[in-house]
Amino acid sequence: MTSDLTEITVIGGDDTGLIARITTLLFERGINIEDLDQAVQGGVFRMRMRVDASGMAATREELRADLRELGEDLDLDVQVRFPGDRDTRNVAVMVTKESHPLERLLAASESGELDAEISAVIGNHDDLLPLAEEHGVPFYDIGDDGGRPDEERLLEVLADHEIDLVVLARYMRILSPDVVFRYEDRIINVHPSLLPAFPGAQAYRQAIEKGVRVAGVTAHYVTTDLDQGPIITQHAFSVPEEVYRGDPAEDMEAAVAALERVGQPLEADALLEAVRMHLADDVVAGRGRTHLRDSAGEHQLGLPESLAADLPEEPVDSYSRHPARQASPQK
Repeated sequence: MTSDLTEITVIGGDDTGLIARITTLLFERGINIEDLDQAVQGGVFRMRMRVDASGMAATREELRADLRELGEDLDLDVQVRFPGDRDTRNVAVMVTKESHPLERLLAASESGELDAEISAVIGNHDDLLPLAEEHGVPFYDIGDDGGRPDEERLLEVLADHEIDLVVLARYMRILSPDVVFRYEDRIINVHPSLLPAFPGAQAYRQAIEKGVRVAGVTAHYVTTDLDQGPIITQHAFSVPEEVYRGDPAEDMEAAVAALERVGQPLEADALLEAVRMHLADDVVAGRGRTHLRDSAGEHQLGLPESLAADLPEEPVDSYSRHPARQASPQK
């Protein structure tokens, strides 16, 4: 999204005529729609527009009031985000019990490595409350005794803090379509495997059970399909020999712990890298994958240049490329 466009997000129950009612209101106020994306899933309607409101025949307050009134009439939640509303973008980090990615993000925020403010830490357990308090960040426990989250409360917290980006730092729950729709392409998750391999729970255990020798971690945008969102960063590593010393099935917990000792620091690194790329507007998601913008700075997708330079440039199967072979008639 270019910096001079206004973003309007609409979500609620699906019904006929919703798009027409909203776009008509914008047209009547001299607002030009530059981009519109809408979807319906499970009876939930979500639309996100990027509009040029620079010459609109209304004030910002009037437009917000008009859209709020229309939203109440249609039973929709409408959010308007004007460019330059504030200088600093707000990040919410969602957690369960593992602290390593949150610690890395908090340290990066305090050192200036992260060009945003971590405005809230949201957990479905309160285990990481002391860590958030130590860094002066508000903590919200939205889980019940079993860790089941109250997503209405979650959306309230995100709205109250005007969150620009949601980061799932080993948050061990699946977000509902309602949340994902509202923050599409603004939720980043880290997963302990080289996706699409080993999605879902217990990824390290799945890798060990398959006997992999190269494992890894992935940071990706969240979609309603579990662990299938556009990939931003991936880090690979060799599986330590100690994982397979003996029979992992006899002591799977020890084998997983040995893999975590290598993987967890890379989880934190990959997640931070993905967040920085997003905040720098270096990466854009579309058609199930990510691309670097032409204006991207130091970031890149894939292997570092130092490793990519060692990759072969010619195929091994040179016989099929021989001129005489290519000239032979097809049968």
